[in-house]
Order: sequence, then C-alpha cells, then structure tokens
Amino acid sequence: MNDARHPTDAISVVGIGADGWDGLPENSRRTLRAAQVLIGGPRQLDLLPPDDCPGERVPWPSPLRPAVPGLLAAHQGRRIAVLASGDPSFHGIGRTLTEILGPGTPLHVLPHPSSVSYACARLGWPLEAVETVSLVARPLDALTAALHHGRRLLVLGEGPESPARVAALLRERGWGGTRIRVLEQLGGPREGLLDGTAADWPYERADALHVLALDCVRDPDALRLGTTPGLPDEAYAHDGQLTKRYVRAATLAALAPAPGELLWDVGGGSGSIGIEWMRAHRTCRAVAVEKSPERAARITRNAAALGVPGLDVVTGPAPAALAGLPVPDAVFIGGGLTAPGLLDACWDALPAGGRLVANTVTLESEALLAERYRRHGGELIRLAVASAVPVGGFTGWRQAMPVTQWSVTKGSPQQ
Repeated sequence: MNDARHPTDAISVVGIGADGWDGLPENSRRTLRAAQVLIGGPRQLDLLPPDDCPGERVPWPSPLRPAVPGLLAAHQGRRIAVLASGDPSFHGIGRTLTEILGPGTPLHVLPHPSSVSYACARLGWPLEAVETVSLVARPLDALTAALHHGRRLLVLGEGPESPARVAALLRERGWGGTRIRVLEQLGGPREGLLDGTAADWPYERADALHVLALDCVRDPDALRLGTTPGLPDEAYAHDGQLTKRYVRAATLAALAPAPGELLWDVGGGSGSIGIEWMRAHRTCRAVAVEKSPERAARITRNAAALGVPGLDVVTGPAPAALAGLPVPDAVFIGGGLTAPGLLDACWDALPAGGRLVANTVTLESEALLAERYRRHGGELIRLAVASAVPVGGFTGWRQAMPVTQWSVTKGSPQQ
C-alpha cells in the first residue's frame, strides 16, 4: 500500500498473538509475505510459516535497545517487518522504536489484540477500569505503588518465575490475601490458568507468555497507604531526619507535582518528599541529594519499599553535588539552607516557571528565607501542628516546632 498511512519507506510493525499465523488478519499476512527482512524474537519468528514468509529472518540481539539503530541501518532499502507480541504500541516494540529512532521515523503499525484485552475478556473485567503494571525490564518493587485494597491489577510479567516473585513481594508487603490468577498463552491453543493467593502460592514457574491478574487484598495489620501526599510517618525508616506527615502534605501541595516533571530533593533525609513526589504520578521523576551515605542508603530502601525504586539518589554535599544534574522543574530544600551558595545554586538551576520550596525550623535559615521572599516574592508561611497527648488524667496539646516555608515560582530570568 502506497498512501499517507503507509509510505513505501516505512518499517512495518506487525502484532502477532499466541494463535500465530492463523490468528492474523489478511492485511498483516500480506505485509509479512512481502517483507524482505523479518525481525523479531525467536518465538515470534517461529510462528511464521516459511513457505508463506520467505523473507530473511533476523532475531533481536540482547540487549535490544542499543542494537536497534545499527540493525535497521544494515537492512536499509529493504522492506522490513518487525514482529511484536499483541499490540505493538502497548508496552511493546512500537514505543521502543519511536523512542530510539525518533517520532519522525515512518512506522506502519498493524496491531493485534493485546494480552490485556484478552485477559479482561476472560475475567469479565472492564478494560477501562483496570490498571496495568509492566514488570518487563522494570524493578519488581514498582508494583508496590499500585497496590490498593479492592483494586484489580493486570501485571505483565517477565519470565517463568515472575508469578512466584510477585507472590513473594505481596506476602512481604502485607498483601498475602491477594488472589493471583496467571493467564498463560492467551488466545492460543495452549491457553491455561493458574489460580491461588499470594499467601500460599504453590507454583514456582509459569509459562513464559503470561499475564497476572491481581484482586488486591490488604492484610488487616498492614499499613494503609493512600494516593495523596502525607503518608503515615511509620511508612518510613528514619533516624529522626524526616519531614513529618502534615508538613509533608503541605510541602507537596506547594511543589505541585505534574506528570513527567523532575524534582530535586536537596537534603533528602529519609527521602519522603522525593518519594511522595514520584508516587503522585508514575511518570514523575526525582533526584534526592543527601550528604550522609547512611541516610542515602536508607532513602534507596524507603523508595523501593514504597513502590518508586526509580528514585535517583546522589550522595554528597550540596551545592557541589548538584553539578551535572538534569534541569529540575521543582526544587525542595529540606536541609542545609545556610550552606554557602546553596540557595543561589538551586535558584539558578530552575528554568522560568520552575518552583522552589524551602522549609526550616531555625532562626538563621528563616532570616535567609525572609530575605529571598523580599527579593523574589512568592509565599512565606509558618506551619504549626499540635497533637493531643495525655496530661495526667486529661488531654492537652503538644506543639511541634513550627516550620517556616517559602514557596515561589520563578518568573523571568532576571527575577
């Protein structure tokens, strides 16, 4: 086909399911028959009948991503068809090719029903109400952030041991009552099902081609973690260097995370601000800068336990440790405000429209924030929290140290 939707120099990306050649529509078959080069995983290539698809078969090397440009360049000028599992644009090779080759690369994508569509059809789950988590080339800990009582999740596993690893994680994190169903070879003649709960999962291995369906059940004694900032302080391992729950919630509100944005959490302490920034949306990113190696290691453990193992931790004193970091959309300074040059370095790193939030409990740092407030504007507030405690046979208030917070959005470069 030679039209705007399928330019002659386009790379065809063809989705194929476990039902193989028999399950392909005629348009996909025609594309594969005409291809001079067929690129895919060995399992996918084996699904194509040699007589119908005579093109040269090229299996993907490992690791895949670094090899893509050279492999495609080696076959430039030939009709290339890339095979994908299911829908190439859903956690598949279609997205990978676009990211590596750039959005201007012409791709002619022919999707097949995804494993997620098949899974919802088998389970009777509405597709739009189900969250999908991919563990393909991603840390297992990333699943934790999606766990909520009563929630249905579909998990794209990686390898035959993936269901057993997921079950172990669920037991460890307090979700042992979660029902796990492993749907194998969906849409193919060898379709199968494994069923059980995380607490007593009996299967060490599953078919490599599978989707996990989770009916999430939190254990009665497990800590409840919501979706909004201000997780319980007990959710964090810390040595006292922790932005407390209610101040943390107010701080995240001032930082206002949005999808895809990057935060610098300077003076990371226990990592709570960066962690809850990343929990706000799966595409949010954060760098925690902490001078203490012991605390930096603790930040990494907290991030994994709370479902955001992608938090980047930089060990070193600020502002020196800020050199070379990617440009932030927002900066939080939770400690070390009096370090020479720190405020200036953070302010200078922000682009126009970037946000800066700084908290302090000392008079010396408060004076610095008051001076910056006069210079740059923004909002200067004092946060005070009191907790009810026993006083003899009665109840009274215990006041925590008040926190002074300066928040500001950077305007023009001259501000």
